[in-house]
Amino acid sequence: MPSPFPGMDPYLEADGVWPGFHHELSVAIKAQLIPELRPNYHANVEITIIYDFWPDNKSYAMQPNVAITNEAWYPQRGVAVAIAPAPIVQATIPAIEVKLLAVHIYTTQDRQLVTSIEIHSPANKVSQGKSFSQYLRKRRRLLNSAVHLLELDLLRAGSRIIMGSNLPEAPYFAALSRAKKPRRVEIWPMFLGQPLPVLPVPLLDPDPDIPLDLNAAIATVYDNGGYDYILNYQQPPPPPLTETERALIKKITAM
Repeated sequence: MPSPFPGMDPYLEADGVWPGFHHELSVAIKAQLIPELRPNYHANVEITIIYDFWPDNKSYAMQPNVAITNEAWYPQRGVAVAIAPAPIVQATIPAIEVKLLAVHIYTTQDRQLVTSIEIHSPANKVSQGKSFSQYLRKRRRLLNSAVHLLELDLLRAGSRIIMGSNLPEAPYFAALSRAKKPRRVEIWPMFLGQPLPVLPVPLLDPDPDIPLDLNAAIATVYDNGGYDYILNYQQPPPPPLTETERALIKKITAM
């Protein structure tokens, strides 16, 4: 059964749902692009794993993997050996395993990186996290290179990375920076209840852009993943909604 939403389904941002969807979407994007890229180009899903820390426990959609703690151990009475207690005792801070995903397009012959499609994760958008600063460094490096950068922000939560003047209030954005000087950014605002645009994926000159149909990719992942059984459309999705968004979502899910 397809999603009731004609574009991005906000319920896919739910705790415990997004990580699997995020990975499956990157694979679906790769699979969609491969027939258009052959034989001169190839696409690959790139996974970077880092460990990040959020003492306030606001890192939803990710699970603790390791715990690091600094606690003093005090000997019981009657122990002959004197052990000095630690002067500092800190609470346990969970270490979060964060997977940063991208679809990279290479030339087949010499594996030159041509285009990077970055699919933002919750970690990318937590401004006090290590993965946020790491992604900004990667972003600057790509923007200063001869690589096209296509960013997909399909998350309502977090700090927006895609910036520009006179942008409308929209929950989702896509941005393309072509590897031409001077660099210009093409931005697509994307709204709840509306189909997502077919985006251009640039290659090397003189090869033409190839299309990325986000709606088709998301629909494929939704159907194959059985998300209609997983998502609870009886409750509002995270994060908090505006009154307009709440009314729109209620109308769509009631259909």
